[in-house]
Amino acid sequence: MNNEMKKTNELVLTAMFMCMIILAQLVIRLPIPGTGGYVHLADAVVYLSVIYLGHKNGALAAGLGSAMGDIIGGFAVWAPWTFAIKGCMALIFGLLAERKSSASAKLIAMIVAGLFMVVAYFVAETIMYGNPGSAILGVPWNIAQFGVGIIVADAMQHALRRAKARKNA
Repeated sequence: MNNEMKKTNELVLTAMFMCMIILAQLVIRLPIPGTGGYVHLADAVVYLSVIYLGHKNGALAAGLGSAMGDIIGGFAVWAPWTFAIKGCMALIFGLLAERKSSASAKLIAMIVAGLFMVVAYFVAETIMYGNPGSAILGVPWNIAQFGVGIIVADAMQHALRRAKARKNA
């Protein structure tokens, strides 16, 4: 594949992951009691985007896709926060996971990136709501969201690998 085709392929895949993140964020949304926020499955696709695109394009897809999901879903006020938090979450995961390629290293990288997301949203919610009391309500939900995201991303990655192996067999 020549360089121009490679760049076009990267662009298309990055856009595809952005769209998948938007869909995962909007299709299944569970409201968080007492906060006005919600949890979703987009973190799974954030992790997958980094696995398949690398840390740079994965972070771009995560930040833009998640922010667009906020805008389309009626939470535009959160879009700048989400762009930064999800983009950094993907970047952290990618940079840590690319150091060592073992499954346990990827799991640890996902957990560290997820914990960053939890802390970052706590800070953002404290600023947006004006007190940490309201923000603390979202912490367990954000932990659950990235935890489920890890499980779903792992299952999807294995399924995609099996499908590719069958196709190439």
